[in-house]
Amino acid sequence: MELLLSVSNLSVEFKHGDAYHRAVQDVSFNVYRGRTLGIVGESGSGKSVSCMSLMHLLPSPPARIASGRAMLQEGDGCVELMGMSEEEIRTIRGRRIAMIFQEPMTSLNPVQRCGDQVVEMLRLHETVDHDEARRRVIALFEEVQLPRPEKIFESFPHEISGGQKQRVMIAMALICHPDIIIADEPTTALDVIAQKAILDLMREMQRRYNIGIIFITHDLGVMAQVADDLAVMYRGSIVEQGSAAQILAHPQHPYTQGLLACRPPLDHRPDRLPTVADFLDPENPARQRRSNPTAAAPQTEKSLGSTSSAHQSDTPLIAVHDLCVDFPLKRNLFGKPTQILHAVKSLTFDIHEGETLGLVGGSGCGKTTLGRTLLRLIEKTSGSILYRGQPLDKLSSQEMRRLRSKLQIIFQDPYSSLNPHLTVGQAIMEPLIVHHRLGSDAERREAVLTLMQQVGLSAEHFDRYPHEFSGGQRQRVCIARALILEPELVVCDESVSALDVSVQAQVLNLLSDLKQHYHYTYLFITHDLSVMHYMADRIIVMQNGEIVEQGATDQLFAHPQHPYTQQLVDAIPRI
Repeated sequence: MELLLSVSNLSVEFKHGDAYHRAVQDVSFNVYRGRTLGIVGESGSGKSVSCMSLMHLLPSPPARIASGRAMLQEGDGCVELMGMSEEEIRTIRGRRIAMIFQEPMTSLNPVQRCGDQVVEMLRLHETVDHDEARRRVIALFEEVQLPRPEKIFESFPHEISGGQKQRVMIAMALICHPDIIIADEPTTALDVIAQKAILDLMREMQRRYNIGIIFITHDLGVMAQVADDLAVMYRGSIVEQGSAAQILAHPQHPYTQGLLACRPPLDHRPDRLPTVADFLDPENPARQRRSNPTAAAPQTEKSLGSTSSAHQSDTPLIAVHDLCVDFPLKRNLFGKPTQILHAVKSLTFDIHEGETLGLVGGSGCGKTTLGRTLLRLIEKTSGSILYRGQPLDKLSSQEMRRLRSKLQIIFQDPYSSLNPHLTVGQAIMEPLIVHHRLGSDAERREAVLTLMQQVGLSAEHFDRYPHEFSGGQRQRVCIARALILEPELVVCDESVSALDVSVQAQVLNLLSDLKQHYHYTYLFITHDLSVMHYMADRIIVMQNGEIVEQGATDQLFAHPQHPYTQQLVDAIPRI
């Protein structure tokens, strides 16, 4: 194997106040030509910091390299990346080492056409005229399987899908034929079909160009599809390293065991998901069972019979009939629509009291539009939505405002859905004030503190602001805000898609506990079928704004009937 990069004893610190705090501690790894090194761990474990420091992408200050070396092969010798000047490292970025960032929408320039951004990268490192650069970029767009490459060359980032934006980023990384590509969570925001396509594409590009890849992710299911070698990071250090196949089959460190265990399984439905914390506790039975496979494990399964009586009810909580939602894309001089997007097309289904109805499908299929239309955050074009037999579109704005306390939503991005100028306690209390619940602020504060404890937050968090919390904690704040009014229906719109697998397990357990205790009804929207398998009693599969299949969860997973459902199930990353 040809060694491309050797990193040894890398330590990175960040200045906070007058002191430096270590974020990465003595990290060592090698990258080989034609092989993929997977670096896995939760948010804050030091994965991205380690790799960004190699390309001098960390702001200094507050970041500094405390110690370590990174030797990049150069001809018959090697060069030290850490000692390079800013001018020298610019000749390495993009030409020898390229990076695919986690969020392509924020990585691409929103006011520059996609093709021009890739051309800029090429002309920065090679002497080619614009016409030749354009030809090479369009040819590479074809290689990375972008549809209508000439059209996408002229498109702005907001005009193409998430999967297409990620392919543009891959093309930008490949355009100068680098030796190493660092892929930082490149599939986190994609649905399972787009994710599988991107992973297949990266493997194909690796074979074609014989490059080394560093693949960063928190999902061991994804890692099992791409990695040859694996490094597991926890709190800034590598706790386990070696062959990916060996580590995934026989993890030795409790943290690795926890990461594997907290992924929702597909072969059964446990009553609760284990978390990483369970495995880091030496006295926890979950860790003891992992360490001793012969030990008896309790066979507790999630009960699916709790909603049977609700299913037999004459009046469902929500009844949707022939629902359509259209968006005008273009209008003529007189304001009449000349181009219409049919986002939701003639949907008919019911949501019964006490059940979790799963809504799954690829990006752009209409899931979020449907969820918001049920709450009248988006107005329908035609059809009917009945709440306990009452048509929602017949309600006045004042009547709908009163009803909103019964219909709540947990948004996908907890940070953007919280007011940064309000403490989390104020944010949770705000719905009580708006709907005139309880008699005084003291009573409201007491109710908020009680609910915060139920969702895993403490009283001291009341006066903190959203930016002071982790992603999982912010999602708990959003859950508390949605539940403070004791609603009957909660729409969970991709509410765990951006979370680490361990935090995701904690939030899913929390949602299940709250449902059992308060008998909530959930409409659970996600593109992650393993999460859907754990949470949902019934599932609706959407494609292009239409329902293509629906049924009981276990039945649908065991015997998917529609080709698109089969494609979704087949695309689930498996270890």
